[in-house]
Amino acid sequence: MNGHDQPTEERLLPGQKRLRVAVANPLHEESYQRIIDREPRVTLLNDPSLLPPIRHRADFSGDPEFRRTPEQQAEFEALLNTADALLGIPDVDPAALSRTVHANPRLRWVHTTSAGGGQQVGRAGLSPSHLQRVVFTTSAGVHGSPLSEFVVLGILCGAKDLPRLLRLKNQRHWGDRWMSRQISRQKVLILGFGGIGKAVARSLSALGMNVTATSRHADAEHPDVDRFVSLDEAIDVIGDMDAIVCALPGTDLTKRIVDERLLARVKRGVTFMNVGRGSVVDESALIAALEDGRIGFAALDVFDVEPLPPTSPLWALPNVLISPHTAALAADEEAAVVELFADNATRLLDGQPLVNVVDTVEFY
Repeated sequence: MNGHDQPTEERLLPGQKRLRVAVANPLHEESYQRIIDREPRVTLLNDPSLLPPIRHRADFSGDPEFRRTPEQQAEFEALLNTADALLGIPDVDPAALSRTVHANPRLRWVHTTSAGGGQQVGRAGLSPSHLQRVVFTTSAGVHGSPLSEFVVLGILCGAKDLPRLLRLKNQRHWGDRWMSRQISRQKVLILGFGGIGKAVARSLSALGMNVTATSRHADAEHPDVDRFVSLDEAIDVIGDMDAIVCALPGTDLTKRIVDERLLARVKRGVTFMNVGRGSVVDESALIAALEDGRIGFAALDVFDVEPLPPTSPLWALPNVLISPHTAALAADEEAAVVELFADNATRLLDGQPLVNVVDTVEFY
């Protein structure tokens, strides 16, 4: 069942005027006050001693070494079991989410602190009745701006041949002059046009690039996009592109969609960036394309296996920039996540449709 089809006004219990929210991921103290200031009808159920210590801003997983005592675990689960809503997936663990949904019949809403929280919901293995009772929303859109800046970095590195510049510098060799590529004359294909894809299109359009993006809607229009194609049609246009940006969510339909067949059609020396999900790319095919020069440069923030194993050939390739799934982090990320949550809390209490509802068929 598609989560978009659920009537929001039926989410709350009859006559309910307040929303009991269990904080399931660690937050800074100012975030709690921000939520209450924006939506005073929220009651926060929160005990920081039951959550892992925060290591940095927007550290929603917290210290991986943290362990609760059996008494603390029972206390944490009891807190979750009395909530109408959860801010975050408990311990960022699908199994803990499943346990909570089964144990708490009053739970009506879960907001994930990541943009890709739909994947975790899918892995929870919830029944259709549970998916009908509980609405799930994500923090999609919060990470668009910093990820678009990472894409711009990748575009620049590829166009100006950063690997060559670094090699010459390390060799202390002046070298011959060569022509670099001019960004404003490049064509870029954006695979995936959600919140991240839109932010990327805005940045690249401002640089003067010709933007093609994939969409399910043939008649789609957007001020930052010159042309839309379907995902199936991407293979027909990819050979014209100077750069490719993958911003697709990780679903069963997108798994390994960037494969040998697609990469066989690219323009030689193309720049490739992935800021979506690692499962979307066949890494063996990507490595082969990097090694033989079909892809001239790649900037990667996500990988099929994370952390990226030390044995991965990607580490040794000079034409690859590796970011450890950190390009989305920004100083104001946590504030943006809790503001999105508070706005959705207001919508829920007022009987309005929520934003960023997880599609419970494809789980994105």
